Amino acid sequence: MTDPAPPDETGAVRERYARRAADDPRYHPLQPDVWQSRLERERVFLRWLAALGWRDLDTRRATDVGCGSGGQLLDLLRLGFAPQHLTGLELLPERHAAARERLPATVTLWLGDACEAPVAPASQDLVLQSTVFSSLLDDAFQQRLADAMWRWVRPGGGVWWYDFTRDNPRNPDVRGVPVARIRALFPQGTIRTWRVTLAPPLARAVCRGHPALYPAFNALPWLRTHVLAWIGKPC
Repeated sequence: MTDPAPPDETGAVRERYARRAADDPRYHPLQPDVWQSRLERERVFLRWLAALGWRDLDTRRATDVGCGSGGQLLDLLRLGFAPQHLTGLELLPERHAAARERLPATVTLWLGDACEAPVAPASQDLVLQSTVFSSLLDDAFQQRLADAMWRWVRPGGGVWWYDFTRDNPRNPDVRGVPVARIRALFPQGTIRTWRVTLAPPLARAVCRGHPALYPAFNALPWLRTHVLAWIGKPC
């Protein structure tokens, strides 16, 4: 039984997302900085799945925390995960509805606070989160969600994490999640990290010059603002 969430944090998250433009052109998938960043993350993910020896993706169970309109779940389907083994958790009704329209009916979708989702302990090979924790400004709520995610992972599985590590002084609705914080949230995990994603404002400026400049700038590690992490649960 999980502790109840602070009464204001999920509401605060809804308010923060309401202040964001749903159709912000900066994040359109055809923007060259957006698709190059996505391809970079996908290459790391594929290499790591291969390193784990997970050739039997159709038997693996995965849950996406903050699944939005279902894009990451669609990627898993394309890789060979079976729809009946996928679960998406989403707090915002409009995004949950969009995911339901896009995904097969056999994909399980949960609307509400992810900490309360009916995911069985030690049932998931893979639990994913993408830029969710940077929108959680309450430390206790962050820890509660991390504990729930860790509880769902079976031994030998893990959490696949993507988030930015630095604060954005122009956006008080988010905060960076450095690697030290990831380690504090998952103290029992075996953590492997990759620094990725050219700083988005710089990436947009670079790609306005020419999209081919993105890889050259992204080759400089100190210009990357995000981290991919595998947080493995020992067998």
